Amino acid sequence: MSAFTDPISFEGCLERITFYNPENHYTIARFRPSGAQNLITIVGFMPNPSPGESLKLTGVWETHSRYGQQLKIERFEVLLPATIDGIRNYLKSGVIKGLGSKTISRLIRRFGEQTLEVIASTPEKLQSVKGIGKAIAQQISESWKSHHAVRNLMIFLQNHDISLSYSGRIFKQYGVEAIEVLTHRPYQIACDIPGIGFYIADRIAQHQGAAPDDPQRIRACILYLLEQTAADGNMFMTDAELSRNCGRMFDISADLAANAILELIAEGALIQEKLPDAATNESAMYLPALHEAEAGISRRLKAFLSIPIKPPDMDQEQMTHEILNRLAIQLSAEQQAILETVLLHHAAIITGGPGTGKTTLIRSISAICDRMRRKTVLAAPTGRAARRLSEVAHKKASTLHKLLGYNEEEGFEKDEDDPLDVDVMIVDEASMVDARLMYHLLKAIPVTTSLILVGDVFQLPSVGPGNVLSDMIQSGVIQTFELNEIFRQAKQSPIVINAHRIRHGQFPEIRNETDENGLSEFYFIEQYQPESVVNIIVELCSRKIPEKFGYDAIQDIQVLTPMHKGTVGAIQLNQVLQQALNPQEQSPNGFLFKTGDKVMHLRNNYIKDVFNGDIGVISEINPQSKRMSVVYDDRQVEYDSEEFEDLTLAYAISVHKSQGSEYPAVVIPLMPQHYPLLQRNLLYTAITRGKKLVIIVGNRQALSRAVQNDKQRNRLSLLDKRLAGLI
Repeated sequence: MSAFTDPISFEGCLERITFYNPENHYTIARFRPSGAQNLITIVGFMPNPSPGESLKLTGVWETHSRYGQQLKIERFEVLLPATIDGIRNYLKSGVIKGLGSKTISRLIRRFGEQTLEVIASTPEKLQSVKGIGKAIAQQISESWKSHHAVRNLMIFLQNHDISLSYSGRIFKQYGVEAIEVLTHRPYQIACDIPGIGFYIADRIAQHQGAAPDDPQRIRACILYLLEQTAADGNMFMTDAELSRNCGRMFDISADLAANAILELIAEGALIQEKLPDAATNESAMYLPALHEAEAGISRRLKAFLSIPIKPPDMDQEQMTHEILNRLAIQLSAEQQAILETVLLHHAAIITGGPGTGKTTLIRSISAICDRMRRKTVLAAPTGRAARRLSEVAHKKASTLHKLLGYNEEEGFEKDEDDPLDVDVMIVDEASMVDARLMYHLLKAIPVTTSLILVGDVFQLPSVGPGNVLSDMIQSGVIQTFELNEIFRQAKQSPIVINAHRIRHGQFPEIRNETDENGLSEFYFIEQYQPESVVNIIVELCSRKIPEKFGYDAIQDIQVLTPMHKGTVGAIQLNQVLQQALNPQEQSPNGFLFKTGDKVMHLRNNYIKDVFNGDIGVISEINPQSKRMSVVYDDRQVEYDSEEFEDLTLAYAISVHKSQGSEYPAVVIPLMPQHYPLLQRNLLYTAITRGKKLVIIVGNRQALSRAVQNDKQRNRLSLLDKRLAGLI
């Protein structure tokens, strides 16, 4: 997509709404400039657009690779009509809900050119019109205020040079009081909308003349920095680093920062913890919720470990017989030894790479527990991981959030006062569990429960803060069993072989993609230009892999990329893959999705039973009712227009989003542009998502960099030291 840089302004009429997202007000529409015959396409953020409205737009022309020239809106202004005909058309456009043609005609006959002013300023006068009582007059007034409150907020943001893309979240938080809050308590938004709030608040406050050393600004800055370090996966930030960042990023002196930190500690808004092994007097500064989670995990695990455990009433021979009888499986000596020992511990970890038999061991432990009539519950962090666990273990498995009764309004239902009924709790893909979720799990299971965490500690850590599984192992307090033996069938898999080579820092064994001496499972296609990488990925997904290996282009092939942005990022790859794999014309009314598109659900929805990371295919789009149907594993889920934001194209996804899933075929671009994320555990995670086929496309130097770079960014956490009794 290219753009012309000089802004241009138009006045004219909004003719047709092509697409509108009510969550963030992103709009695609057709607009007729005054005096022009042809319509132009406009894109940008505009609240509650209605055909027939007069607008003044300022924006820049950009050329979309597929949809041609369009005006990207930078500023807009609603031009309220002054003539009788204009007012009638404006009200008929639907800006006020519930106004029919007869009522509009009566209003205009009564108030003429003052109609809109009366609605806005003196709505009580509306009751003088036939058919409008007090309730309807109030409804008209509230509808007008609500409609224009969002627009006034957008104008306010425009005047402070703040992106209109934030208006939806701000209005959702504060409603019609948004401008009042932003004007008089701007730093409130830093507390209420983590992530974006501080920069918005700071810009507004500075525009309004607030001093850079305003105490409210300094406090908001400190809390913002701690929120950001948590978003990066850390549990805390040192006081020294916190003070340095206040100065480096926001020009706040060390003395002022130190005073504000002390005030926040006194109020309980920050928790200070002395670093146990620091050569200086540095302290760890926690947000209270994260400190509670970390300390709570340690406290609960120590309680688990303090309770004597009743040994299984089965010996080795009985266990072996039971597994053979129930599962027809002959365990290896390594697996057998773990099976005999793992149930002697209230908390234990089983870790190992691909092909080492973790899932077989889960099935075996579950079978033995069933034989002993101990209630066993299987769970995983994501819906995809839970379904995969259920399939391979032949037993029901739940997501941890669903198991704990989580909902966005009230949090977790299960806790110490209402615990889970479970004797043995087995959590698969435990490396994905962050500190907050682990804390709530431990609170919700009785201390008499046997907790078994299963995962590959070499994979990427959790998206949320903490490095829980690794910290537990590092502490030396939790009994850890490592599976090292690769089973014979797995030894024949190039994917498994190369995953273990990469894990140990060795370059993968690769064969030329053009080698016709039989089909392999692992290929590397060397390319040095990003555009060539994109073209090859499209060719692989649309033609070569389906023809050569028989895989379905939509259902079986998944592109995994390290980054979202850039030529070989997920956003761009999704656009080109959508065009190649689903080339039908855009749906009526300009929906951004099309029937047949591969999409991913982005946040847990327990009512629909769809979870963050679930991938499905759009089976139907109804432009009239603005609804879509998506099929997930032969189950159809309905979405209305307000829920479209929960979906994104999924022809290509990030490696992080792929955790807990497996796909028949995986295609991985690796380029120098991915340099910040070229790490061994990321490449290892991507490769181990492929069940039958892995193809890496890209630069040999980038591949080498990823293999060699084992310097994982250490997450700041004290969980291992808490468990070891050093704090």
